[in-house]
Amino acid sequence: MKRRRGNMRRGALVLFVFFATLFLILTGRFLYLQITGEANGEPLAAEAAKQHLKTEKIEAKRGSILDQKGEVIAEDSSTYTLFAVVSDKFSKTSKEPNYVVDKDKTAEVLAKYISISKADILDRLDKKEVYQVEFGKAGKNLSVELKNKIEKEKLPGINFTRQASRFYPNGTFASQLIGFAQQTEGESGESSLTGKMGLEKSYNSILTGKDGEINYSTDKLGYILPNAKKNVTEAKDGNDITLTLDKKIQTFLEDTLTTVNAKYKPTNMMAVVMNPKTGEILAMSQRPSFNPTTRAGLSSENAGVWQDLPVEYAYEPGSVMKIFSLASAIDTGVYNPNGYYQSGIYRVGDIPIHDHNGGAGWGTITYREGVERSSNVAFATLLDKMGTDTFEKYLTKFGFGQKTGIQLPNEASGKILYHYPVEKVTTVFGQGTTVSMMQMLQGASAIASDGKMKLPYVVSKTTDPNTNKEVKTETKITGAPISAETAKKTRNELKEVVSGEHGTGKLYAIPGYTVAGKTGTSQIADPKTGKYMTGSNNYIFSFMGMAPADDPELIMYVTMQQPQLEGSETGGAAVSEVFNPVMKNSLQYMNIKPAEEEKMAKVAVPNYSGKSVQDAKKAISESKLIPVVVGNGKKVVQQIPQQANKLMEGERVIIMTDGDMTIPDMTNWSRDDAQKVSEITGISFSFKGTGYVTNQSVSAGTILNEDSNVVLTMKKPNEISAFNQNKDQTNQDKIRQDTNIEENAGVGDLLTQ
Repeated sequence: MKRRRGNMRRGALVLFVFFATLFLILTGRFLYLQITGEANGEPLAAEAAKQHLKTEKIEAKRGSILDQKGEVIAEDSSTYTLFAVVSDKFSKTSKEPNYVVDKDKTAEVLAKYISISKADILDRLDKKEVYQVEFGKAGKNLSVELKNKIEKEKLPGINFTRQASRFYPNGTFASQLIGFAQQTEGESGESSLTGKMGLEKSYNSILTGKDGEINYSTDKLGYILPNAKKNVTEAKDGNDITLTLDKKIQTFLEDTLTTVNAKYKPTNMMAVVMNPKTGEILAMSQRPSFNPTTRAGLSSENAGVWQDLPVEYAYEPGSVMKIFSLASAIDTGVYNPNGYYQSGIYRVGDIPIHDHNGGAGWGTITYREGVERSSNVAFATLLDKMGTDTFEKYLTKFGFGQKTGIQLPNEASGKILYHYPVEKVTTVFGQGTTVSMMQMLQGASAIASDGKMKLPYVVSKTTDPNTNKEVKTETKITGAPISAETAKKTRNELKEVVSGEHGTGKLYAIPGYTVAGKTGTSQIADPKTGKYMTGSNNYIFSFMGMAPADDPELIMYVTMQQPQLEGSETGGAAVSEVFNPVMKNSLQYMNIKPAEEEKMAKVAVPNYSGKSVQDAKKAISESKLIPVVVGNGKKVVQQIPQQANKLMEGERVIIMTDGDMTIPDMTNWSRDDAQKVSEITGISFSFKGTGYVTNQSVSAGTILNEDSNVVLTMKKPNEISAFNQNKDQTNQDKIRQDTNIEENAGVGDLLTQ
């Protein structure tokens, strides 16, 4: 018994010593904290202040993107996320509770504004052991208007959080150029607006501002304390970017592309309007495209929509390349518009290069007519005259095979294919060699102005809103590949492509304005086989035009790849549905008045009977009339109209010779002109349709007699050029089947024969 008591006493003593020691330690620690005011070397006052010190971020505004007149293209906006406080933990005793009091009423009201049912809202509001709830996708990305409507309902416990977003008020509007920005989470876990494509991405560091912050003291519930000191670091907003785009012209282009895209459904389509005097791009778009606000049309399956095609896509330009081949020939002095050459077929060794009418050509014609007709043979012979080395130097001076340096990412450089003799010939008419649209526009600026080449650019200036400091982009001359005189002469020849009798670009004429330009129909290489695709739709159809031709204010370049054509529809007609309305509306919008139509002089017709055919043709041509020879003799025996009649400049004079009667080529003639041939030969012609001749049953040069049956098919004026292009396309298909070489013959076909 005594031993047990002794053990108990010893145990009690141990406990007493333990608790006494603990008490002394705690008391000592407490006294130390009281006296020194520090814990582990840190001031207690500072630690206490931290618990009540709040920091809020002051978001910097992302810079806006504006058109040249200051119209908004992209700007910051706000969206809101709806949430509900369902716990009464912090406001149970408050006079104005900050939690959902009446769940049924709250659910009923919210169901009117967000796309979620009342029952689903109640399920969320009834969740236990949570402080607040959100409403999924239905409660996110709410507009400020919708937020204001919900706030007017004065529902306790309903609150919003704000997120910065990007707003593009014009919808599909130079979308690949502008790109888009979206909320992206950084390494620190905070999210911010970040450019993901286009200018939003490449100028992200310039557009992005620097956030500020505000520090202040609060009570335990988070309310700001009275007389609390605030520390503020101001935010620095991002720079604004002003573009060279003109909203009005860009809208013309977007609306037109949308309409034409719906009609022809091409694989892709590109169009750019540029001021050749400065290099400013006034409008630029493509199809496929997308809406940067909603992202509608932007999908991972459609790779083309992610590319800024006018900048990033390299393609074979086709006959539009002849613009630069012609300028090079003029600049070297080898182009004589009135000189003659034999059209039809040109040979590179054993390889034939055909004109686009099956290699038949048009006989011995002038180079000017060859340019009008887009004769490959004409340009192949001009290449002989100037030399392949000389032409290669001009290609380099025009900027082909190298990036232009436009302020946009992923620019294509293209490639000059110029190793073998046939490649050098095909390059002169735009096959084999690849280019970008920016290169073509840069080169064309030299032809449209004074021979000086301008760099295309899209950013006019950047402005720092914090200091109002501006950094402007100046026009940059990137070379002078041709003289001012050559530029003027080239435009004069290109005018004939649109307005000349044999011009392939008649579809692109704009009433009241002179247009200089060139059509193109280029083949597309199949990436699987390496050969060119076949079929009437498998081409890139294009047109580059400048107006007014004498002193161009605008250049417009349109390409359309693989449109879905039906019946008599042609690629050229499809392209004209983009070029014509946009160019015309843009010229009118810029107050460029239509030129007054020149009054055509009347010319008296002398008597040519008894003269040699050559002398008569020369005299008629010098009178600015068009000689038409019927027969294969050497002397003129009859004419229509007769002597003393007066004709307008440009009208036809029919002369009959002393040989066999032959029928001329009456393509594009009016019925009245065709009747003159019927009258002078005494053979009745039959006419099908109205308008102008698109087909004749008896081919040109055929000898006529009393039994000849001549049937002329006519079409209306707006159909005639389309018919001719369709006819050329049929011929091209035939040539392709026979030799794989046609108007835009390329090395790919030649190497796989």
